[in-house]
Formats: sequence, C-alpha cells, structure tokens
Amino acid sequence: MGQSIVVWFPQWAEVLARHQGSVSQRRAYQRAIGEYLRFCRQSRQRATAQSARQFMQQVEAQRRMGVLELATWKKGLNWFFREAARAQVRVPEGEQKGARSQSGLQMKVPPPAATDLGGSEWERRLIQELRTRHYQWRTEQTYRMWARRFARWLEGRRPGRNVILAEEGEIRDFLSELATRQRVSASTQRQALNALVFLVREALGRPLADFSQFIRGRVLKRVPVVLSRPECQRLLDALTGTTRLMAQLMYGSGLRLTELLRLRVQDMDLERRQLIVRAGKGGKDRVTVVPEILVERLLAHRERLRQLHEEDRRAEEPGVWLPEGLERKFPQAGKAWEWQWFFPSRQRMMDPRTGLRRRHHVLDATFQHAIRQGAIRAQLDKRVTPHVLRHSFATHLLESGSDIRTVQELLGHKDVATTQIYTHVMQKPGLGVRSPLDG
Repeated sequence: MGQSIVVWFPQWAEVLARHQGSVSQRRAYQRAIGEYLRFCRQSRQRATAQSARQFMQQVEAQRRMGVLELATWKKGLNWFFREAARAQVRVPEGEQKGARSQSGLQMKVPPPAATDLGGSEWERRLIQELRTRHYQWRTEQTYRMWARRFARWLEGRRPGRNVILAEEGEIRDFLSELATRQRVSASTQRQALNALVFLVREALGRPLADFSQFIRGRVLKRVPVVLSRPECQRLLDALTGTTRLMAQLMYGSGLRLTELLRLRVQDMDLERRQLIVRAGKGGKDRVTVVPEILVERLLAHRERLRQLHEEDRRAEEPGVWLPEGLERKFPQAGKAWEWQWFFPSRQRMMDPRTGLRRRHHVLDATFQHAIRQGAIRAQLDKRVTPHVLRHSFATHLLESGSDIRTVQELLGHKDVATTQIYTHVMQKPGLGVRSPLDG
C-alpha cells in the first residue's frame, strides 16, 4: 500500500479475534495496533504506511522492547494494513472522495471522530451520550476502551452475552478481577468503575442497584521521583530551543504537562510575571509564578509567535481549537491573536472532531520523548518524565522554606495532604535528622 493511501479499518479487533495465529501472537498484534492508533490520534495523523513507519521509528528509538518483540509488532502492523485493504470499504454517495486501495476500489476517508460512531448498539449510545455532554476526546477514548474490555470479558465468560443486559453482579465481578487477577492500581480500577457506571446509567439509561462489594484495588503510596537542583540543571542544559524553554517553564512554574501544552497567548501575563492556568485539573483556574530569568526569552518567543500567526492569517488557515461552546458563540475567536497556542506545533494537524487541518499545540508524546532523550544525554540515573519537573518544583520550594499552603496553591492541589507527599523527599526531611553513620 502506498504512502498516501489512508486506511480506515474500525472493525480490526473483530477481524483479529478470528485470526488463525496463536493467542500470544494475537495479543501482541492487538497491543501493537492499539499503540499505533493511539499514536495516530495523539499526532493527529491518519493511518498510512508513512505514519506507521514514523511510529515504529519512535518505538525503536525508545528501546523499550527486544528484537523479537519488535519484529512481531512490525508483523502486526503489516497484518493491519493487509486486512484493511481486503475490507474494501466503499464510499457512500455524497461522501467526499478518498484514496484508492490497491484494487482500485475507492476507500472512505472520514474525519476520525465525525464518522467514528461505534459498531454495536451500546457503543453508539455511549458515544452519543459522551459527545452530547461535550466530554473531552481523551475521556471518550478511555470510556470506550473500558467498555470494550468489559464486553470482551462478558463474551469470554458467557458467549453471546450482551453489554446492554449486563447485571450489577457482572460489573462487580469484572472490577474484582481487575484487582485480583490483573492487579491494577486503585486509580485504574476507579477509572474502570466510572466508565462502566456512565455506560450503564447514562448511556443505556438503566438504574443501578448497589454493587459496591467488589474487591478494591490496592492503594499504593508512591514517593515521587525528584531531581536535585544540579540534576535539574544538567537536564535543562541537555535540551535546546523551544523544548528547553518549555522544560524551564514547567520546572519554574510547577505546571502539569497538559497545562503547559495548552497555554494560550492570553495566559502569559509577562508584565506582571504571572501565568494563568485555565481549566486545570478539576476544571479550576489558578495563578502561578513566571521565573524572572525566563521573561526575556518568553517575550522573544511571543514575538516569533506573532509572525507565525500573521502568516497563518495571510494563508487563511482555520483558527485554533476553542473550548466547548465558545466557538459557537464567537466563531472567529479561534483566529484571534490572544487565543493562539503559546507552544504551537510546527506542522498543521487534523482536528479529530471536525476533520479540519489546523495548527495544534506541541504534542505530549513529542515533548515526553524529548525529555527522555535529554535525561539520557544528561546521564541521569532516575526515570525522568516531564512530571518529574513539577515534583522538583514543589520539593525545592519546600526545601527553601516556602510555606506549604503557598506551594499547595501554586500547584493547584485540592487537599494539602497531596502537597505533603513532597515533605518525604526533601533533602532535610522532618527536623533535619542526620543518619547515625554521619556522626
């Protein structure tokens, strides 16, 4: 299949379930294809041979699997494209023209969200309810994933069992199995619970009796990974360009990754040295600090953005994505300067809901990969992710004597108990206790 041929194969999981290979092979194929499609959603690309090669190059660069597993993933993607070509989906009358398969048959090339309405009745009802309530795209994908896992579990337990007829006892048993056999964390089990309750009660419109007596996942209290100040400097020195500026801002302001990526021009009040986080975790706004040392670089970066914005306007590009409801009320607001992303992507990408190609913000996977590579170059002996910069921000503030309530507000924590976790990783925890060996 050529590079430009776009594949639309929503029934791949059902076809794979009938594949003649071994169970382990099917599981490996399923994981490879699932990860690849998630890569396509995050990078706003469609399923093509070119995007598949980009995905495998990223997997190889991360060195997270052996040679044999890597070869199996490549076979899984080859199977996906081969079976998609056999599916030969025709374009209904009135639809936009799409690419053609090897056989010359026209393939439907829909916007991912606009035409991805689900296969079974319960999935269609779930998608309709999620979109009616304007749930975030990632939330929709998560809820659909858990609903499909529950459906497969039901099918394996009682062949022919329909999700629409699922009983409270079956939901309880599924949640218990997550904790006992699959040993998921309490937060993962809670995510599955929320998804299934929404499916049954909101999407299917069925009242739920009490099924709270399921076995709870184990609550694990993890100590966060924190870099020392010299380690932070080594990591930042290993980065360059806009990636370095983003990492410095994340560490200097204590931002979450999504908060950093979704910053708009209007959120950076550089004259007052303030940064406004809008609709952070829990839908709350907050104000945090802008490092004085970054102000000049941020001002220069903003001027470059202004030039990019003017080029996009001359090219009559669509405006950026806007929060739910705002685009209907102010249709042209996405083209206004103040609404532009503060860290835009270099290339235009496809909006999964509308199908428009527009400028999006830097992708989380792109920034995460840059941080991992920077940590390797800095020769750090810890597992470094972007969130480690936020952990380090909080810990270093507390070590320097900042009040824990102030740190709580800067981080946007609802409960101060969440902030207190950083007292356990301070350089001088407690009352400055020294090891007896040092005496």
